[in-house]
Formats: sequence, structure tokens, C-alpha cells
Amino acid sequence: MSALDLTTLVERAERVLAQLEAWLPPAPPETDWSAHAYRWRKRGARGWLDAVKQVSRIEAGDLQHIERQKGIIDRNTRQFIEGKPANNVLMTGARGTGKSSLVKAMLAAYADRGLRLIEVDKSDLADLDDIVHLLGTRPERFIIFCDDLSFEEGEPGYKALKSVLDGSISASGDNVLIYATSNRRHLMPEYLSENLSAQHQPDGEIHPGETVEEKISLSERFGLWLSFYPFKQDDYLDIVNYWLGVHGCSPESIAESRIEALQWALERGSRSGRVARQFARDWAARHV
Repeated sequence: MSALDLTTLVERAERVLAQLEAWLPPAPPETDWSAHAYRWRKRGARGWLDAVKQVSRIEAGDLQHIERQKGIIDRNTRQFIEGKPANNVLMTGARGTGKSSLVKAMLAAYADRGLRLIEVDKSDLADLDDIVHLLGTRPERFIIFCDDLSFEEGEPGYKALKSVLDGSISASGDNVLIYATSNRRHLMPEYLSENLSAQHQPDGEIHPGETVEEKISLSERFGLWLSFYPFKQDDYLDIVNYWLGVHGCSPESIAESRIEALQWALERGSRSGRVARQFARDWAARHV
């Protein structure tokens, strides 16, 4: 082969490689380990920890009327960052009562002591094993946070989460915990027919009770269960008053807000902490 033929071949190969590179996704960025919070991102088959630049910050003192739940999760998180035994946590119950805010409050309280938060979408739970492996050699303590978690039949993330929580042949590492919130206590839909174990249909399971056990087995892998309940009217008003004070409202303005705060909750069908804070923002914007 002549030198001219070799040059032509190399040029063609370079053009082919350039075309291939245009189709391939770029390599994921290096992890910024100085950040306090991350989101797990996916591009094709590749995943990486994307540092959150502006973390939504809330203090534990901002969360009212959930003192028992706050005390339990604070104790568990403190044990975790101190290297003591700690449990994965499942928080269930009424919407807007502070479940996800409580996890953010733990980051605000303990980030300076090495706590880090990683938010993982339900659609990416199949990558949990990869995430745990990535964190294995790090000195920080990581909480993997799964918000508003629930599964339908056959979703791949269900078994991945179940394996990481308890049951995989590989250990998840003592620097990783999973905190999850859900409106479903057992994370899976439950049907009335599953309780009718004595009635066997022609196309039904031979042991329908085992289906129920399979669904319960995931939630049982969380060492701590915390339940959150709708607030009473007085509790709701206390939370409204707290946030109005935070926004600079005078005592007279806070007293005047009572009737409108109750109407606000009635229109939304909920007396939750989230609704209370939303009303406080609206009232303060109009009266401060």
C-alpha cells in the first residue's frame, strides 16, 4: 500500500469516527463531591450525580406539630452520621404534612457534619445498585431520597429497591441510607379481591395470600415507619400564624387572617402545612 492510499484510508476513518461521535451522547461530567445535595441523572444508559447548586432549605424548627416524627428521624439521622447503627425510613400519610420537608431539614441540620442528600426518581430506581457502588468509597454519609414513592404491578424499580434495602448478596455499605415518602403504606396498590383468599377463581392464583405478602415485604424492609396525619383546625392555624410571622406580618394582621385562612383551606380541601404556608405567602404579599 502506497503512502497516498494510507493517507486516504486514515482520512476516511477519521470522517467515520467524527460521524459516530456526533451520534454518541457526551460522557457524563465528573461528580462535584463538594456539593451537599445531588440528583441522579440519566443520559441513555449512563447515569451520574448532578450537584444541586441551590438547595431548597428548611429548618427543623419551621416544621410544626410533627414533633414525634421529627424527633425520631433526627435521632436516626444523628446515629447515622455518628457511624452508629441506623435504619432506612419510610414516611407515609397525608399530603402536605412535612414528609419531604423533614428530609430536607435533616440535610440543613447535618450537612456540616458530612451528611449528603441524593434525590432519585422512581423511574431510576433500577440504578440503585450502581449508585450505592459509586458511593462505597466516599467518607461522607449519604441519604438516598425517594419522594412520593409508589409502584404499579411489574415495575422494575420495585425489585431493585427491595434488593438494596435488605436481601441482596452484596452489602449496601454503612454510609448509605434510604429515606422514602409515600401516600401508600405498602407502596403497592392493594385490591379487595386479594383479601378473598377463600374464593378461588378459574384464572386466579392458587395461593392469593402470598400475593399480599409479596406486596407487604417491601415496606417491611424499612426499619422505621413514620405516619403523618391531617392537622386539626387549631394546628393548621398555628402553622399559618408561624409563617405569617416569618414573613413579617404584625400581630394585628395575623389575627385578621383567621377567617380567610380557614376559607383558603376549605377551598383546597386540606388543612396541611403546605396549604398553610401557601396562604401565608399570599396574605403577607397583600398585607406587609
